[in-house]
Amino acid sequence: MLLGAALGGWIGFALPLPIVVHPIVVILIGMLAGAFWAAIAGVLKAYTGAHEVIVTIMLNYVGYYLVFWMLSTPGLLQQPGSNNPKSPPILETAVFPPLFGDKYNLHVGFLVSLAAVVVVWWLIERSSLGFRFRAVGLNPKAARTAGIDTKRITIIAMAISGALIGLAGVQQVLGTVTTGFSAGIDAGIGFDAITVALLGRSRPWGILAAGILFGAFKAGGYAMQAAEGVQIDIVTVVQALIVLFLAAPPLIRAMFGLPTPGEKRKAKTPRAARAAKEASA
Repeated sequence: MLLGAALGGWIGFALPLPIVVHPIVVILIGMLAGAFWAAIAGVLKAYTGAHEVIVTIMLNYVGYYLVFWMLSTPGLLQQPGSNNPKSPPILETAVFPPLFGDKYNLHVGFLVSLAAVVVVWWLIERSSLGFRFRAVGLNPKAARTAGIDTKRITIIAMAISGALIGLAGVQQVLGTVTTGFSAGIDAGIGFDAITVALLGRSRPWGILAAGILFGAFKAGGYAMQAAEGVQIDIVTVVQALIVLFLAAPPLIRAMFGLPTPGEKRKAKTPRAARAAKEASA
């Protein structure tokens, strides 16, 4: 996300382009930057077995300090004439216009996100590449036996996921922080995305609904604090309770040795029914 925001933001303030072409070019560059950065983790996962969560967390720090260095170096991303690690403002030709006027923060980036959800849904549920993604994710050994190049699919999956998070970074610089961004442009959104994906059951439409819910929490929390004096920390508490309730059923089953719903249905096979009947007789 940081790399997508940084390179996309650089195109946004340093390369004058026509008003329609400019945001498209910024989006493409940001997605390519995110895809490249995530593909590094994909290559390490595919060829060394390195855990993608650990690798990506480590790459977060590398990306953060790389972007901070670029923002602190004159001639790269730093605003001319300033000593602060901050970029110049984004050109007006690249900024996402608001959907409902300047009174609200909702901009065209929301429509771009909806389009991305549709594309990802089609990719995963309707394309042959998506079938390979699901096969490798469910059982890499079985997928390899079926002739699927698991290493290639792993790298492609990580690159696509990086492109999507690069798109999120671009939306930050083109729609949320248009007056110049700093190294904290990600605003912790990447870690919030883990909770959103968990709540959405890793399904595109579920993630969209969960993202809107958590976005409402974030946006409404500040208004709630300003209007009613309710501490914004209550939003974090509600989010934590949601995650807790999501994790509770499998945790309780593991603690008390309870069968899963699938195991219950499996126990009611004809053979098990005959055995139960014979035992009762």
